[in-house]
Amino acid sequence: MALRNIRTLDDEVLRKKCRPVDEVNDKVRELLKDMADTMYNTGNGAGLAAPQVGILKRIVVIDMGDGLINLVNPEIVEQKGSQEVIEGCLSILGKWGKVIRPTEVKVKALNEKGEEVIITGKKDMAKCLCHEIDHLDGILFTDKVTEYIED
Repeated sequence: MALRNIRTLDDEVLRKKCRPVDEVNDKVRELLKDMADTMYNTGNGAGLAAPQVGILKRIVVIDMGDGLINLVNPEIVEQKGSQEVIEGCLSILGKWGKVIRPTEVKVKALNEKGEEVIITGKKDMAKCLCHEIDHLDGILFTDKVTEYIED
């Protein structure tokens, strides 16, 4: 298990746009594994994006309790509805806020084998997909907060 350091709000890497991955190879698969190990090690994360571990590549891992999802070059290709959700972030511990997100999204990406996959996320999964994909464009949930929640 290789744990990576999670970058925090003051790290400028979180504000940079990530580059697409040209090829899903062993190096990418190793990063996916390290990111999953790091996310699980936090004890409370549902997703982690590569810039959160200092890598400017379009890579995301998510586990909402139904098993690990590895996404390389994810992009939202369809979205529906609107929901107010409460979000936090492993890079911004202790802050929570209300954010408006779609109720459903369809995401196209590559999996750890380099195969194209389509993921449809509803409600909490839609929120998580949007949150992690935002990270790939240097956007943090705090940029979209309509109201902060006190602990």
